[in-house]
Amino acid sequence: MRALRLALAACLLATALPATARDLAKGRSDLPDLVLGDDQGNDYAVSAKDIEMEAGKSYRLRITAKGQKEYKFFAPEFFRGVWMNQIVVNHLEVHMAGAPHHLEFDDQGTMEVEFVTVRAGEFPWYVQGLESRGMTGRFIVK
Repeated sequence: MRALRLALAACLLATALPATARDLAKGRSDLPDLVLGDDQGNDYAVSAKDIEMEAGKSYRLRITAKGQKEYKFFAPEFFRGVWMNQIVVNHLEVHMAGAPHHLEFDDQGTMEVEFVTVRAGEFPWYVQGLESRGMTGRFIVK
């Protein structure tokens, strides 16, 4: 009987944890779009350098490549400091158990990143190889 109770308690805990995570993702706020490149032919334009958020809240960030370059978007400390719900590309969802290494845009398009901020701080982002062209910024979590 004791073994049965322990097994039942373990099952309840296992099912309660994902429900809590899902509840955190509800009520998400949309952040300003982060656009790499522009419609006027400037492949190195960036629409927003700094993006501010509050710790413990759920957000969706749309990152759009409009330029003609290949963009490798890195934000390693930020990706490790959030609970990643999903990444959406063309209505196809990627769910993961951990942080992505980076996001790569080989062509123009948009990725939606849905997450809950966990850790406060300032976290740099950059487009690898294009930092000297101004393709850098910060995620600021208060």
